[in-house]
Amino acid sequence: MSAQLAIVTDSTAYLPQQAVDAHQVSVVPLSVVVGNTAFTEGVEIAPKDVAEALRAKQRLTTSRPNPETFAAAYRAAAEAGATGVVSIHLSTELSGTGDAARLAAAEAPIPVRVVDSRLVGMALGYAVLAAADARDAGLDLDGVAAAAERRAADTRGFFYVDTLEHLRRGGRIGTARALLGSALAVKPLLHLDAGRIEPLEKVRTASRAIARLEEIAVEYAGEREVDITVHHLAAEDRAEPLAARLRERVPGLRELYLGEVGAVIGAHVGPGLLAVVVAPV
Repeated sequence: MSAQLAIVTDSTAYLPQQAVDAHQVSVVPLSVVVGNTAFTEGVEIAPKDVAEALRAKQRLTTSRPNPETFAAAYRAAAEAGATGVVSIHLSTELSGTGDAARLAAAEAPIPVRVVDSRLVGMALGYAVLAAADARDAGLDLDGVAAAAERRAADTRGFFYVDTLEHLRRGGRIGTARALLGSALAVKPLLHLDAGRIEPLEKVRTASRAIARLEEIAVEYAGEREVDITVHHLAAEDRAEPLAARLRERVPGLRELYLGEVGAVIGAHVGPGLLAVVVAPV
C-alpha cells in the first residue's frame, strides 16, 4: 500500500476500528459537553452515556475540533512521509468541523484537500473508504479526493427518530422544523439532502415508520451492488431485525455493518434512532 497520501476524517464517520487500522485512517475527534464538562468522542464518552444523559434531561452540546488539532494531524502525516492529505468530514451544514480543517489546511506543510461529504455517520465513512481504496490504487491527490466525492454523492442516509426534540434543541432540524407542531401525531422519517436534515415522510406509528424506512432503503438499493449500514442509538432490539431483513431483501448487498452511532450524533438525535445508509459501490 502506498503511504504517500494520508487520509484524515473525523469521529462522526463511525468507522469500525478494524477499518481505521486496515486503511491507516487518522481520526480527529469531536467533543460532547455534558453540563459544563467536555468529553472526547470515542475516548471519554460512550453512546450509552449520552442516551442516559438525555433521558435524565441533562444539557448536552457538541463541539468541533479546533484548527490546531487538525494542524497537528497534518503535521504528523508530513512527518510520517506523506506528500499530501485528503481530509474528509461531515456536512458543513451540520458542523464547523470542515471549516476548522480548512483553516489548518491553509498552513499545512504539505498539500491538503478538504472534502465536505455533506453526510455523517457511515455515509461519511463510505466516502473515507473510497478515498483509501483510490489511494491504494495509486491515484494522486485530486483523484483520491474525487473518489471520495463520487461515493458521497451516490450515498443516501435515511433515518427515524422517536422525537424531533433533540434535533430542535441542537439547532440541526432544518426544514423538518415544520413537523414540530404535529410531532405527537406523526413519526417522522428524515434524510440528508444537500447536507441538511430534511423531512422525507410522515408516518402514524413507530412500527409503520420502521417498515417504511426499510422499504425506502430497499428501493434505493435496487439491483445495484451496495454496502449498507444500520445505525441506532439505544435501539439494538429494533436495529438487529431491520439489518436481518435488509440482508434478505437487497440482492446486490456486498457488506452490511450494524453499529451504534457515537456520542456526538447521539446527542442530537436521541435514544431510539434508527438509520439506514445505502452506498452504491
